[in-house]
Amino acid sequence: MPDMKSRSRERGAAPHTAAAPDDSRRQRRGLGRQFWRLWSASTVSNLGQGASAIGFPWLASTLTDQAFLIALVAMANRLPWLLFSLPAGALADRLDRRLVMVWMTGVRALVVGAVALLVAVDAMTMPLLCACALTLGFSEVLFDNTSQVLLPSVVERRQLDSANGRLMATQIVADDFLARPLGGVLLALTLAAPFAFDAVTAVVAGVLLLTLRGTFRARSAGPPAPPVAAPPVAASTAAATPGGPGVAAVGTGEASKVGTSLWAETREGVRWLWGHTLLRRLAIALAISNMASQGAMVTYVLFAQEVLGLGPVGFALLSSVTGVGALVGGLLAGRVVQAIGRARSLSLLAVVQTLVFTITGVASNAYLVGSVMSLLGFVVVLWNVTTVSLRQTLIPDRLLGRVNSVYRLLGWGTIPLGAALGGLLVTLAEPHWGREAALRSPLLLTGLVLAVLAVYVRRRLTQRLIDASFAEAVGDDSDDTPDPVGGEDNRTEIRRGREDGREDDRDEHRRETRAETPEGRGEHRAGTPAEPRTPGEGHDASGGSREKDRKRR
Repeated sequence: MPDMKSRSRERGAAPHTAAAPDDSRRQRRGLGRQFWRLWSASTVSNLGQGASAIGFPWLASTLTDQAFLIALVAMANRLPWLLFSLPAGALADRLDRRLVMVWMTGVRALVVGAVALLVAVDAMTMPLLCACALTLGFSEVLFDNTSQVLLPSVVERRQLDSANGRLMATQIVADDFLARPLGGVLLALTLAAPFAFDAVTAVVAGVLLLTLRGTFRARSAGPPAPPVAAPPVAASTAAATPGGPGVAAVGTGEASKVGTSLWAETREGVRWLWGHTLLRRLAIALAISNMASQGAMVTYVLFAQEVLGLGPVGFALLSSVTGVGALVGGLLAGRVVQAIGRARSLSLLAVVQTLVFTITGVASNAYLVGSVMSLLGFVVVLWNVTTVSLRQTLIPDRLLGRVNSVYRLLGWGTIPLGAALGGLLVTLAEPHWGREAALRSPLLLTGLVLAVLAVYVRRRLTQRLIDASFAEAVGDDSDDTPDPVGGEDNRTEIRRGREDGREDDRDEHRRETRAETPEGRGEHRAGTPAEPRTPGEGHDASGGSREKDRKRR
């Protein structure tokens, strides 16, 4: 299997065009042994994680019936995404990514093994459970971020949609569809069994990861030039720059000298992501979606027990139905994206999420809830495949770990906040509305928030902006390069997308300068040289390093 030195890095490659039949068959056969070793380790690991995912909320519900205290366990598990995402990304760009994953599986084995032992001897308490969840969260941040940035070193860029689809479908099916019912059965046997099972599978996954051959470190490209925001410039000038939509190239002077410290590398990742119009908007959408969804799901175990009347096996089965939709979504994600485009795929998630949480909030039948939750599994995988492939393609490899961690900080850092708000809402609403209405309230509120998000996704994550980002990232300026989504020439739409992104950044600049200068100053007409912003205000890649990145990817 060709590695990152393969022809997928060639300038002008279109990784997301529709493949011919022969290419499609070759791609299915050509994921390679390295990918399937990674896939095997991921599958085994997710079997254990799915079983313990049922065990943690159920164990918490045996220690207390207070919604806020149960929410604290989920909040502790997700808090590291807020605290540790940025340094985790920088570490992923410094260390051997495979070894990082191996060490983190070892940490997981120790922690869940300790939980199993404490439960078996009846010594578990809520503070200890929160501490274990917090420790697991730190290991998951480093493991999950590293696993995503490892994949482009295992498959070719044109195979990322297919590889991500198979990997995510298998992960969620193993986690939800297989492991969660198994977790329910293990819970029925003994409360410690799901955690012991997770410990064993973590050890096996670590051994499988050791079979990956090679050294998986980020490729060095010399001192990188940090992206800076584009000033408002004439459209004709901006169109000639090598940066992404809404950015302009800068030189390699003093601003491009980035130190080798961990913090300097982290700052570079923050600047790069926040200045990239498409990825910034994706991160904002993910942050809102995750916060709202976690607020609804943090007390889901109590909703299943008290409103739907389910026991441990029933709760496990209800939690697993998302795996059915995930299986279909993972297998069909590439075809769906090719058929309807990435923008519509993203909008589909926002609309379906709104319907799922609203229907669940008013339902009292477990079969109805399970049916709509299976739809959620389909669109979640579709979103994940689309956005992960976008990041793996658009972000330079030397920055992939830290930029990906910034993205996940924004997207996942809101989860502990959502967990706290969901538990607090139930606690405050119960004295006034009663227990059942209080347990329904987070679901209904989430549906309302996601309805607003659907409008944002529809208006701000357009296909033109996505196509323009692809064109800039892979050097898609030549006349013979096909459209990255459909395979037909779409250069007019790409140019419009570039102009849309630049116009958004110009509007932001005008608002900033109006607040700081007399009226009329700070707005640049066509042909008028613009005063550059500081590196902290946005992003761009320097012309020299950008060309290197194109060849390197």
